[in-house]
Amino acid sequence: MMNDFPGNLFVVAAPSGAGKSSLVKALMELDAKVRPSVSHTTRAPRGQEKHGREYYFVSNDEFDHMVQADAFLEWAHVHGQRYGTSRKAIEERIAQGADVVLEIDFQGAMQVKKLFANAVSIFILPPSWEELESRLHNRGEDAPDIIDMRLKNAATEMAQAEKFDYVIINELFERALFDLKAVVHAQRLKYPAQRRARADVFEALHLT
Repeated sequence: MMNDFPGNLFVVAAPSGAGKSSLVKALMELDAKVRPSVSHTTRAPRGQEKHGREYYFVSNDEFDHMVQADAFLEWAHVHGQRYGTSRKAIEERIAQGADVVLEIDFQGAMQVKKLFANAVSIFILPPSWEELESRLHNRGEDAPDIIDMRLKNAATEMAQAEKFDYVIINELFERALFDLKAVVHAQRLKYPAQRRARADVFEALHLT
């Protein structure tokens, strides 16, 4: 299934404070072909948001139906609304040739890997416990007890890093971003991807 899709699915996981969101955002700013996964949500559109661009906006009944139909890779309650990652939405984007980045927790990443065997899993590590704790404190978003919980969870999450295809250590942001770009670029150089992207060359060389 995924073998027939021209795009790639990159699954990025990390403990809170490792810099995952910042790295993914910077990657998408540098590479127009990389797009975020578009979630379904039961909340109403805000401002200039468009259906199918920022989110797929659905009713509670529609969301319930998708849950019952096992249409989500994962879903959760957030601020009184529900958000979910649709398997079909990801397939459609990859089928269009986009490289899709899915930011998700390690448990979700393993579930995605089971459904999409060709998904490329990437784990972002901090350079040290001290640095991770410092980043969580410096964000100023969480109370001390929440930070302690995040650090406790980080130990469990980082123990799963060995199950991922690639591990990037976010010590220097620019270097970590270079590493992330390198993983994306390397996937595009694999034989099936090159054959699709440069079909003219392969045809001229009788490599069809």
